Amino acid sequence: MLKQHARRIHHFLLATDIGASGLTFAGLAYLPIMRDPLARPQAIVFAFEALGFLACLAWPLVLDRFGMYASHRYEDLLSVLRPLAAASAASVVVLSTVAFAIAAPVAPLFPLAFGLANFAVLATIRIVSFGAVRVARRAGANYRNLLVIGSGPRARYVEQVIASHPEWGLRIVAFVDDDELEGGPCVGPERVRKFIEVPELLRDEAIDEALIACPLSMLPTIAPVVHVCATIGVPVTLLTDLFGDHLPAPKLRYFDALAALSFAPVHHNEVELALKRLIDIVGAAIGIVLAGPLLAVAALAIRLDSPGPIFFRQVRCGLNGRRFQMLKLRTMCVDAERRKVELLHLNEMDGPVFKIAHDPRVTRVGRWLRRFSMDEVPQLWNVFRGDMSLVGPRPPTPDEVVKYEPTERRRLSMRPGLTCSWQVSGRNEIRFTEWMKLDLLYIDSWSLLSDLRLLLRTLPAVLWRRGAS
Repeated sequence: MLKQHARRIHHFLLATDIGASGLTFAGLAYLPIMRDPLARPQAIVFAFEALGFLACLAWPLVLDRFGMYASHRYEDLLSVLRPLAAASAASVVVLSTVAFAIAAPVAPLFPLAFGLANFAVLATIRIVSFGAVRVARRAGANYRNLLVIGSGPRARYVEQVIASHPEWGLRIVAFVDDDELEGGPCVGPERVRKFIEVPELLRDEAIDEALIACPLSMLPTIAPVVHVCATIGVPVTLLTDLFGDHLPAPKLRYFDALAALSFAPVHHNEVELALKRLIDIVGAAIGIVLAGPLLAVAALAIRLDSPGPIFFRQVRCGLNGRRFQMLKLRTMCVDAERRKVELLHLNEMDGPVFKIAHDPRVTRVGRWLRRFSMDEVPQLWNVFRGDMSLVGPRPPTPDEVVKYEPTERRRLSMRPGLTCSWQVSGRNEIRFTEWMKLDLLYIDSWSLLSDLRLLLRTLPAVLWRRGAS
C-alpha cells in the first residue's frame, strides 16, 4: 500500500513538473524580448516548438538524475531545493547547447531566463507539497511502520529520534532481540519480541522497513531475521555507527559482484568534480595567458634584484599525500632553505607551519610580489597540469604533513588549491588549529557554489593584503 502511495506521489510530481515546465516555457516564448527580431516568424515558431519538445522530454530525466523523485522523508527542505537548483543549472547548459547547435532564432538569455523561472515555479510547488505532506504525517497520515532489530541503547536512541520528528511519519511496531540485556531492555519490555516471532510479525503486521539498531557483537545472530525480511521484500536499513562514531557516512559501491559500503571522508558528486576540473583547466589557461605580461615584468625584476633562478620549485603534498613540485616566483635569497634552521626560533605560527612576518630572507622585489600574491601566479601551471585546483586547501610541505594529527591529514583528501578559506580569512593571522578547521569544513561542505564564493572573495583579500607577509 505504501509503495502504491509513493508511486502515486511520484506520478503526480512528474506530471506537475512537466506541466509547470511546459507552461513556463510557453509563457516565456510569447515574450517578444525572448525572440530574435531579425528571424522570420515561421522560424521562431519552429525553434520554440522544437526546444519546448526537447525540454519537456529531457526535463523529467534531468530531475530524476538529480534525485528529485526519490523519497525525501528524512530530509529537510533545503536538501530538496539544492538538487533542484543544480538540475535547473544543468537545464540552462543543455538548452543553451541545443539552441546553439540548431542555430535557434531565440534571444541569448532565453535559456537562462527559462532556468530561473522554472526553478522559481518548481521550487514553489516543492515547498507547498513538502509542507503539506509533513502536516499530513504529523496528523497520522502517510505513516511508515518500522521493525527495530535490537532493544539496547541504540534502539532507545532510534525511538527518541523518531519521537522528535513526527513529520517523518514513522511508527515502531516492535523491537526484536534475543539478547538478555543486563538490567533489562532500554525500551518498554512489553514491546520486545524474540527473533523466532519475526515471521509471525511480518505476516500479521504491515511492516514497511526493518531497522538494525543492535550492537556490533549481535550482528552474526541477526542473519536469519535479515534473510526473512529480504525474502518477503521488506527493506532493511543498517545504522552504520556500529563501527564507531568517528567514521564518515558510507556510500554503496561494488567489489566485483559484491555490494560494499565505502566510508570515504566525503562523497562528492562525480559530475560536479568533473565540472570543477573543467573549470580548473579553462580558468588556468585563461589566467596564464592574461598573466603572461605581468610574469615577464616580474621575471625581469627578480633577475635584476638578486642572483638566482626566476622560479622557485618546492615539493608539496597534493591529493591523498601525492608529492609534486609546486612553482612560485622566487621571493627569497637562494640559500633560504639553509637559513631556515637559523630562524626557527622566530617562527610566529603555531603547529608545524613556519612563518615570519618580516622574514630577512625575502628580497626587495620578493616583498612586493608577496604583498599582492604575485609569487603564487605560476601555480596556474600546477592547476592546469592537475596537481592543484583553483580552490582547495593550500598544499603543505612533507615535513609539515609528518607532524599532522590523524584528523588533520584528512585535509589531503581533496586536491589542493590556489586559494582557500584560510587565504581569504586572514592567512597568517589565523592559528593553525583554526586553519585546519576551515579546510575540513570546506571539504565537508564543498560545492561548485562554495568555490565560486571563495574565488570572488580572493581578489578583495589580495588587494587589502589581509594577513599577507
